[in-house]
Amino acid sequence: MPKKKIIVVFGATGAQGGSVARIFLTDPVLKDEWTVRAVTRDPTKETAKTLEAQGAQLVQADLNDKASLVRAMSGATEVFAVTNYWESLSIDVEIQQGKNLVDAAKEARVEHFIWSSLPNITKLSNGELSNVYHFDGKAQVEDYARESGIPATYFFAGSYMSNLPGSVLRLSPINNAWTMALPIPGTAPLPLFDVDDTGKFVKGIVRNREKLLGKRILGAESYVTCDQIVEEFKKAFPEAGKTALYYELVPETYLKIIKGLGFPDYAAQELLENMLLLHRFGYFGGEKLDESHSILEDKLTTWPEFIRKASAFEGLK
Repeated sequence: MPKKKIIVVFGATGAQGGSVARIFLTDPVLKDEWTVRAVTRDPTKETAKTLEAQGAQLVQADLNDKASLVRAMSGATEVFAVTNYWESLSIDVEIQQGKNLVDAAKEARVEHFIWSSLPNITKLSNGELSNVYHFDGKAQVEDYARESGIPATYFFAGSYMSNLPGSVLRLSPINNAWTMALPIPGTAPLPLFDVDDTGKFVKGIVRNREKLLGKRILGAESYVTCDQIVEEFKKAFPEAGKTALYYELVPETYLKIIKGLGFPDYAAQELLENMLLLHRFGYFGGEKLDESHSILEDKLTTWPEFIRKASAFEGLK
């Protein structure tokens, strides 16, 4: 039996990385071809132990320690790399961590580096939206990876469906109606994405490596407007949804709400501009999803399917 190839998964105990690890551990074809090396800072975490029980090799490494990253990637064919801006709320920290990953991949001579990137919004908006740091930082790492010459493909995660139920789309205490409120028109499109589908995209990237080197793959099931998001909720839950509505917030009100959640001023402004992006320039700059979908072998989760399993909507009729 041929020796299994190694895929190193960073963020393996998180949302994107966890999905990648699971599909390579459970897919009928992939599990016989690949060994999953799950990277974590804390191997004692319950999520890490679960991955180990499923057959993953646990490796301890720190994104701030390049030497540990080189060790984690040693002998690997594929690497899925992701950083979490919201952990530090610092673009400088995220960029340095991303560069550490790129440098380590080059030193370890990784055959294929898959970077979880995002568009540069300052450039996309011609400077109008210059504070969306969690996009721009990843984009700068992508530029660095391209300049380094490593063989790479870039995965862009869309708007997480999981961010909507119970937070953005929630029961309003004012009128006891399910309400979705954002500082954009109801016609603004969101590239909706079930983060559990990350692995499906990465599977497609790995199986189409040669033709996707240097390319970007957009992670979204479809573009869905705010109005459509609420309409699908109404269809799924006719009783609870009969008074459901979408409400366009004034930007100043949105800022006040975000600051009230404990975010510093600059992060609140970042989230506001992230919202404005959807209406003014498009999350992916208006790019179509067809090419990204063409590499998939597994069906993506739709918004109507997702809301029926969302815990925040459990028990609704």
